[in-house]
Amino acid sequence: MNDTNIQYVFKITVIGDSAVGKTSLIKQYTQASFENDYISTIGAQFSIYNEEIDGDNCKLFFWDLAGQKEFEILRSQFYRESKAAIIVYSLEENNLGIESFRHLSEWYKDIKKYCGEIPVIIFANKVDLIDENDLDDSEIQNFVKVNNFVGVYRTSAKTGKGVTNGFRKIIKVLLTQYKNKI
Repeated sequence: MNDTNIQYVFKITVIGDSAVGKTSLIKQYTQASFENDYISTIGAQFSIYNEEIDGDNCKLFFWDLAGQKEFEILRSQFYRESKAAIIVYSLEENNLGIESFRHLSEWYKDIKKYCGEIPVIIFANKVDLIDENDLDDSEIQNFVKVNNFVGVYRTSAKTGKGVTNGFRKIIKVLLTQYKNKI
């Protein structure tokens, strides 16, 4: 698809604590690839991806914001013009998983502060590292419902599970929202 066929342009910000897999999720969706070696994002990076969804041609800008506290001061600039957000946390049963889940509301407050009311979806990442049968979704489902989020998707950047469905869901929500404005 070339740029002359583009009907919609969306900036989608991907946020969450450091090491939850934000960059890997974007790479899995846009390149169908996964790198085992962890490289921390410095500041922010972005990916451009063209996709046709249900006959609509979209240019997607995925902004991947560093999760470390030292980059907090830069975030307001990176959030600007975001049309939707993906908040990622880790399902790992360790400090990263516990803390990243606990910080979901802080990430959401940031989004609301700088972007207002935009569609938000949650990715519960690293599902490949846990036994899904032992997972109790009630707390995250309640959080999604109370905040009127698009939904929550169990994802694995490594295996690809849930990644395409999650990204496409938020894009379809944006398409519906912006088609209604035309």
